[in-house]
Amino acid sequence: MHVEEDVCASVPHRQLVFTIPKRFRLYCRYDRKLLGRMTREAWLCVRQYVHEALGRKDAVPGMIAAMQTHGELLHFHPHIHALVTCGAFTEDGVFLDVPEFDEDRMLALWEDRIFKLLTKEDLVTEDVVGQMRSWDHTGFGFDQSVHLPAGDRKGIERLIQYMVRCPFSLSRILKVTDEGTVVYKSEKQQCRPFPDLKSPSLKQGTSRNFQILPVLDFLAEFTQHIPAKGAHLIRYSGWYSNKARGMRNKTIAADAPANGEEDTDAKKACRQRWAMLIQRIYEVDPMACPQCSTQMKVVAFIDPPQEEIIQKILKHCAPHPAPRPPGSSSLRSCGSDLRPSLGFGCGLWEEPPERAPPDLDGFTEDPDEAVEIEYVDIDTFLAEF
Repeated sequence: MHVEEDVCASVPHRQLVFTIPKRFRLYCRYDRKLLGRMTREAWLCVRQYVHEALGRKDAVPGMIAAMQTHGELLHFHPHIHALVTCGAFTEDGVFLDVPEFDEDRMLALWEDRIFKLLTKEDLVTEDVVGQMRSWDHTGFGFDQSVHLPAGDRKGIERLIQYMVRCPFSLSRILKVTDEGTVVYKSEKQQCRPFPDLKSPSLKQGTSRNFQILPVLDFLAEFTQHIPAKGAHLIRYSGWYSNKARGMRNKTIAADAPANGEEDTDAKKACRQRWAMLIQRIYEVDPMACPQCSTQMKVVAFIDPPQEEIIQKILKHCAPHPAPRPPGSSSLRSCGSDLRPSLGFGCGLWEEPPERAPPDLDGFTEDPDEAVEIEYVDIDTFLAEF
């Protein structure tokens, strides 16, 4: 929602996917920061191509990149998903359209930059680079098949959810045997046409749809995708960078009227966001009256420390008792703990019941049967352990 409402402009977007050869994936496994540097190179590829396509270097595209390390079968497959504007913005905010990327040119830029990066990091030599360049298929990949027209806000939200999705899905675990063997499926159930034997796509082989893993191997497969603490998996670049958006917001704030009481659409959206988020997560509208289902209005905010005021209001809201529906609950007070309620016209405040005395089963009052506890210092304890 943050990306859809606050970051992305109402312009066309594309999803770009950057992949690297299998022989280079091992480097990212033992150096997770390398994938972040590759994300930087992907951004430079996009910016260079847009500058070449528009013939000007003052225009800036917008890009949001997500680093993923998982493949369909939970194997380690580092790659980059990027949401990119189909064009670039000038300094005064004018959008210049670039409808489509040339895949051959983008692939050449991507290969060249990754080769230079790995050579600079002393991970590959010039001989290896020359050898791979002589192959018909170097193993690099670039895809731009997903296109979102201008104004497709829901499409942006779905695409961002896909880019930051969990590495594995419980629905794809088809079976767990008694021995702990896990049968994992790569994709959702769908029908596919029988492949054409003359299709060039068969040169790379057919992909497997199932993986059978012992329990420890299964745990190792998905735990390898847990990022390091504090790692940034989402990168904002260009027109969508934090710096660029912050400067634009300062300009808008400076040009806005000095009257701080102005009720803008942004302020109205912020006030309603909390209720909308609760409804999206719990599928319950907190602003709907539990008795008549009409929309309620917020009249005041009272903090929990003001327990006397809260108790007075809740007692006043229920002047007469009413039958309580089965399964409903009332708002109770346990110290400073206030629990939410459905109400239904019944008592909205109930004093907590008195705590029962402790259970004395197992305890004895006979001093002869009591266990004597002896306290010793740590050195004596370790010596006798």
